[in-house]
Amino acid sequence: MSERPEDGRGAAGAELPSADPGDATSAAVDATASAPVPEPVLQDPGAVAQAQRRGTRAEFEQFAQGRKAELEAQLTAKRAQLDAVNERIAARTGRNLIMAILIGVALGGSMLLSLVFVKELFMLVAIVLIGFTTSELSTALRAAGRDVPRIPTVVGGVLVVPAAWYFEGPGQWYGVLGAIALVSVWRLVEIAVPTARASRRNVVLDLAAGAFVQAYITLLGTFAVRLTSADGGQWWTLGFIILVVLVDTGAYASGLRFGKHPMAPRISPKKTWEGFAGAVLVTLVGGVLIAQFMLGQPWWVGLILGGAIVVTATVGDLSESLIKRDLGVKDMSTWLPGHGGFLDRLDSLFPSAVIAYAIFLLVA
Repeated sequence: MSERPEDGRGAAGAELPSADPGDATSAAVDATASAPVPEPVLQDPGAVAQAQRRGTRAEFEQFAQGRKAELEAQLTAKRAQLDAVNERIAARTGRNLIMAILIGVALGGSMLLSLVFVKELFMLVAIVLIGFTTSELSTALRAAGRDVPRIPTVVGGVLVVPAAWYFEGPGQWYGVLGAIALVSVWRLVEIAVPTARASRRNVVLDLAAGAFVQAYITLLGTFAVRLTSADGGQWWTLGFIILVVLVDTGAYASGLRFGKHPMAPRISPKKTWEGFAGAVLVTLVGGVLIAQFMLGQPWWVGLILGGAIVVTATVGDLSESLIKRDLGVKDMSTWLPGHGGFLDRLDSLFPSAVIAYAIFLLVA
C-alpha cells in the first residue's frame, strides 16, 4: 500500500528542492538588464506644428462644411415657403406678384431717372418702349393670321420719337403717316413676289393692321414724348405716370379685398366695380397732391387730371384686354415675368398721355 508524500518529502523520504524567491527576482533583474534599452525618439518641433496645423485645418473644414449644409437647408426651406406664398398670390391674382413688383420698379425707376435728372434721356426710354411694344403687337397680329411686317413697323415707330421731340406736332403727325406708308409699301412689295401672293381682302386687312399698330402705339405713345419735351413738361409726364400707377394699385388692392361685382366679365373678368371705386378715390387724392406740390397748379386741376386719368387708364386696360381676346392670347409676350409683355404694362399709359397733354395745353 503506497502512501502520498507529505511535508515536501518524496516517496523515499528525501526532501524536494524548494524555489527561492530571491533567486527568481535576481533572474528577472538580470534579464531586464541584459535586454536592449530603446533610444529616446526626438520629435521635430516643425513636424509637430505642421501636424497640429493639419488637425486644425481639418476641424475647420469640417465645421465649414457643416455650416454650409445648414445654411443651404435654411435657404431651401425659406425658398419653399416663398414659392408657396407666391403660388397662393398668383392663384388669386393671376400673375407672379413678386416679379411684377420688381419689374414695375425697374421700369418706373428708369423713367424717373430720365425725367428728374436729364429729360432728354426720356427720348431713349421712349424709343426702347415703343420698339418693344410695336414688335409685340405686330407679332401677335401675325400669329392671328395678319401679315404685319415687323422690321418696318419697329423702325417706323422708333423714328417717330425723335421727330416728335424735335419737331413737335408736325414731326409727330407726319412721322406717323410716314411710318404707316413705310409698312404699307413694304407689305405691297412682299406680295409682288409670286410665292407670296395673297388675296385682295387679306392684303387690305394686313395694311389696316399695320396702320393700326402705328396709330395705337406710336401716335398715342409720342404724346408723352411731346409733353416731356415742352418747358416743364417732364413734371407733368411724371405726374400722370404716378397717377396711372395709383389707378392700377388702387383698383388691385380694393378689388382684391372688396371686389364682388365684375365690371366687364367678358373682356376682363378680374376687374370689379369695387376696384374701380378704390382707384377713383386714390387717384383723386393723388391728383390733388400732385397738382399742389409738383405741378404748382390749383387743387381743382388735380381733381380734373386725376378723374380723367382714372377713365383713360381703365379704358386703355380694357381696350388692350379686348385686343388680346380677339387675338386669342393671354399676354402679348413673355418678356416681362409677372406682366406678360411691355404692352401689357403700358396699355394704360398710351391713352392717358393724350389727356395729360391736352390738360397741360389748357392750364399750363
